[in-house]
Amino acid sequence: MGTVTIGVSIAVPEPHGSLLQERRAGFGDAAAHGIPTHVTLLPPTEVAAAELPAVEAHLSEVAAAGRPFTMRLSGTDSFRPLSPVVYVRVVAGAEECTRLQQRVRSASGPVPRELQFPYHPHVTVAHGIDEAGMDRAQKELADYRAQWPCTGFALHRQDSAGVWHKLREFTFGGRGTVPPQASPADDHGTLPTR
Repeated sequence: MGTVTIGVSIAVPEPHGSLLQERRAGFGDAAAHGIPTHVTLLPPTEVAAAELPAVEAHLSEVAAAGRPFTMRLSGTDSFRPLSPVVYVRVVAGAEECTRLQQRVRSASGPVPRELQFPYHPHVTVAHGIDEAGMDRAQKELADYRAQWPCTGFALHRQDSAGVWHKLREFTFGGRGTVPPQASPADDHGTLPTR
C-alpha cells in the first residue's frame, strides 16, 4: 500500500478562509490554492497507508477529550530570517492549539512527530516567495482581524501534485462552551480600507 503524506489542522472557516487564500495567491504564493487556510496541528508527515485507521482512531480520542474554544486572529508577523514565512497571528486559542498538537503528536500515538522548530500556532499568508511579496503580505494584512468558535479539526492527505484533501473531520466531544463573540463585527475578517 505504500506511504501517504498527512497533516492535521484547524480550518479557518468562511468567509475568512477563502479571503486569506486569495490574498496569499495575490502575494505570489503559487501553492496557495492547493492549501486550505488553516492552523497546523501536525505538519506534513509521511505514514504507512496501512496506519491510517490507527491515526484516525487516535485523532478521534484526541477530539473526544477536547472542548470548543474561541479562535481569534489579529495582525501579522514573520518567521524570517529563520524561515521564509509571513503569517497572521493567533491571539486567542493559541494555548488550546498548543495542547491539541501535543496530544496529536503524542509519543504514545501513531504519529510521534518531532518538530523542526518550536510549535507556534499561526495562519500562513506567504511562504517561500520573494522578499517584496513577503513584505507586502506583512504590511497589507497588518490590520486583519477574524474570530470564530473552533469546534474541531481535520485530517488531510497531500496528493502527488502537492494539493491537500480533507479525509475526515473530528468534532470536539463533551459539553464544552464557547465564549460569546465580542461583537458581531468581530465575527467577520476585516481588512484596512484604502
